[in-house]
Amino acid sequence: MQDILLGGHRVGAGQPPFIIAEMSGNHGQSLERALAIVDAAADAGCQGLKIQTSTPDMLTLDSRAPDFVVRGANQDWEGQSLYELYTTNFTPFEWHAAIFERARARGMMGFSSPFGIEAIEFLESVGCPAYKIASFENNWPDLIRRAAQTGKPVIISTGMASLADLERMVDIVRGEGNTQLVLLKCTSTYPAEPHNTNLRTIPHL
Repeated sequence: MQDILLGGHRVGAGQPPFIIAEMSGNHGQSLERALAIVDAAADAGCQGLKIQTSTPDMLTLDSRAPDFVVRGANQDWEGQSLYELYTTNFTPFEWHAAIFERARARGMMGFSSPFGIEAIEFLESVGCPAYKIASFENNWPDLIRRAAQTGKPVIISTGMASLADLERMVDIVRGEGNTQLVLLKCTSTYPAEPHNTNLRTIPHL
C-alpha cells in the first residue's frame, strides 16, 4: 500500500494517525466562531480540518412535504424542513478561503467535502488541496470522477457501500490516473454503536 501525502503529512501503513477535525455546521453562521474552531482543532493536535461545501439547493428541495420535515430526531430541529436546516448549517462560500488560510497558518490541511460538481469547481478556485467524498455521495460517479480529475488526494467514506460499489469508486478514481485514494471505514449511524460498527472490514478495505 503506497503512502499518500496530505498537507505535507505522510499517510499510510506504519505512519502516525492523521487526525481530522470536522467543522460541519458548528460555526452557527459566524465566521469568527468558524476560525475559533480551526484554532481549537490545531490546539488539540489535529493535522486536518474539514468543512463542507454545499448550498441548500445542492442537498434537498425547498418543500414542507412530510418526507422533507424533521420529526423525532432532534428537538432542536423538530418541525424544520430539511431546506431550512441546511440554510442555517451550510458554510458560506465566501468563508472558505479564510478558513483554509487559518488552517494553513496553524499547520493543518484545510479541505472540504463537495456536495456537487459546481462545489468542486469553486474549491479548485480557492486551492482546496484534497477532496473528501461523503458516504451519501459515494454512489455519484460524476462527482467522484471530477474530484479524481483534479489530481489531488481523494478520500471516500464507504458508508453503506457494497463491495460492487467499492470496486466501482476505486475504478473511477484509478481510471483518471489518480492513485492518491483513501477509503475510510464509515458506519452510517451517528454515533455508531459497537454492535454494528464491524471494524473487521478495515483490513479488507
